[in-house]
Amino acid sequence: MTSPKLPGADAALIARFIEMLVAERGIARNTKLAYQSDLDAASEMLAGKLAAASKETLAVLIAGWSHLANSSIARKAAALRGFFGFLEEEGFRPDNPSAALPRPVQSRALPKILDMDEVDALFASIDARLARTKPSPLDYRLSALVELLYGSGLRATELVALPRTSIVRDRPYIILIGKGGKERLVPISDRARQAVGTWHAFVPKDSKYLFPSRAARAAGKGDVHISRIRLFQIIRELAAESGIDPAKVSPHVLRHAFATHLLAGGANLRALQAMLGHADIATTQIYTHVDSSKLVELVNQRHPLANRKLSR
Repeated sequence: MTSPKLPGADAALIARFIEMLVAERGIARNTKLAYQSDLDAASEMLAGKLAAASKETLAVLIAGWSHLANSSIARKAAALRGFFGFLEEEGFRPDNPSAALPRPVQSRALPKILDMDEVDALFASIDARLARTKPSPLDYRLSALVELLYGSGLRATELVALPRTSIVRDRPYIILIGKGGKERLVPISDRARQAVGTWHAFVPKDSKYLFPSRAARAAGKGDVHISRIRLFQIIRELAAESGIDPAKVSPHVLRHAFATHLLAGGANLRALQAMLGHADIATTQIYTHVDSSKLVELVNQRHPLANRKLSR
């Protein structure tokens, strides 16, 4: 939703950012409205020049927050931090002034995750589709999408924009240019390569992308990949089909599930950081809080004192 009060540039970019949040993270309606309100207000304070704000300009905003509670400041700063990160990642500006924003001490929310039974239900629905006498090409596309989301932890942005030739049968990894233009190596499971290989037969040979938009091609809009919004819709439809509350599932939630389940299975935190493309290990460490029972088990089994009896 574009605010009619804002000048065109800020309004359009804020709208694109909000669209990304909905598509990639599945944010709730109230969260969406809060982000919209905070960004609109910040843009108005800077006379419609929020998208081009410098660190010095942001000081004007920060000064206006002095009377607010820490929770409100944290929310506004998070909205702006996300917005500027989006602008840099999408190439709308070459830098990110977010370092000037305050970071009030706040407890960090744990990520939404799916348990193994729910993940099994998603794959059971896909298996049922592929077991039909004549599966639809879209069933093979769905299989490839979910295998890559849950099997490799790709971001929605990275997944939809994969080149058609990015995944090959004899190479168990891909090299991605991810968030912030940083390169990383992402392992691809045998299952995912098999699913992609099957779907590959249905991808037009002249397509640049592994997941092209059929609607865009039919409308003569050229070679375009499916949108993050469409990916979000596809995953929510699969959740409903699998008997899971669609509000619980999004591409971002499947990425979280990948990380949580891999860590619970014994993955090294540094290796997980590299696979997820996190610049800061602190971002990855949030997954260590999700499965506390696994941590207790680890201490009881692996600590040097675990096998020694306590003397009275």
